[in-house]
Amino acid sequence: MKTSHKKIDALNIELTLEIGKDDYAEIERKKIAERKRTADFKGFRKGMVPEGMIRRVYGDQILYEAVNQVISKGLQDFIEGEKLNVLGEPLGSENQPEVEWKDGNDFTFMFDIALYPEVKVSADKKDSIPSYTVSISAKDKAGMKENLKKYYEGKKEEKSDADLDKEVSERLESEYKNEADWRLSADIRRHFVEKAKVQLPEAFLKRWLKASNEKVTDEQFEAEFPRFLEDFRWQLVRGAFMKLYGFKIEKKDIEDAARAYVTYQYAMYGMGNVPEDIIKNSVEQMLADGKQTDRLIEQVEDSKVLAKLKEEITIAPKKITSEKFRELK
Repeated sequence: MKTSHKKIDALNIELTLEIGKDDYAEIERKKIAERKRTADFKGFRKGMVPEGMIRRVYGDQILYEAVNQVISKGLQDFIEGEKLNVLGEPLGSENQPEVEWKDGNDFTFMFDIALYPEVKVSADKKDSIPSYTVSISAKDKAGMKENLKKYYEGKKEEKSDADLDKEVSERLESEYKNEADWRLSADIRRHFVEKAKVQLPEAFLKRWLKASNEKVTDEQFEAEFPRFLEDFRWQLVRGAFMKLYGFKIEKKDIEDAARAYVTYQYAMYGMGNVPEDIIKNSVEQMLADGKQTDRLIEQVEDSKVLAKLKEEITIAPKKITSEKFRELK
């Protein structure tokens, strides 16, 4: 097999595999012999079916399997030999020539290979991010007070105006503090993604993701793709900081994150004193789910990296009205 490649740019490679008959003939022979041993044809004892009949019935499938086995090894050898950090999986090139699947033919296959970008990023006091303190308007208070009055109407408990005003202030302060904390984390992520100037093989990613998510409509894909790129860039930047600071994710980190999530979920349903055995069982079920575990790992990484960055950068306090806060992009 002859292998050649062309570097399209820093993140994209076009690989060409030229496969001759001698590259797949032995694999094909073994597959025919194996099929001959196991084939069950009427009028023939097992293992006694003529090779010609095996070839007529299974020849195309065997040829396809044999050539693809050669392709898989060719791709693996190239990637390992070049020590490439491959993003996603190789895709058939859009420049792929037409293939005539005929035994004895030579075959040419072309693949597009994308690479992870090298991410270099650092943090210091020159990186300044605003931390907002939101002033609550009379309009905000009036709106929530009216909603609370409706909520308490018809209930046994009655609230005085003073009690309502206090509850309104406490609720709004808590809500805006939570939103401001979320905003600070989001701004830190955005700042360092922009600072790192992460380049991605976007055209390749779009093809690869479409091939992996065939059930997603074109409209959904186009709407969600920019968000994917944003999240993926942060994932790469976060990984660079994990490496820079020598952070590791321990089993206990994931278990603690699962416990916090489970406890929060029960609290949302008004269940504040859930027995320990129920909490433990819920945590175990969550950790048994691979997707849930991956999500927890991302949360733990986010938490570790953001906490460290908040120590390293300058967090600039800034007062803002609730109207202006809501207008922030």
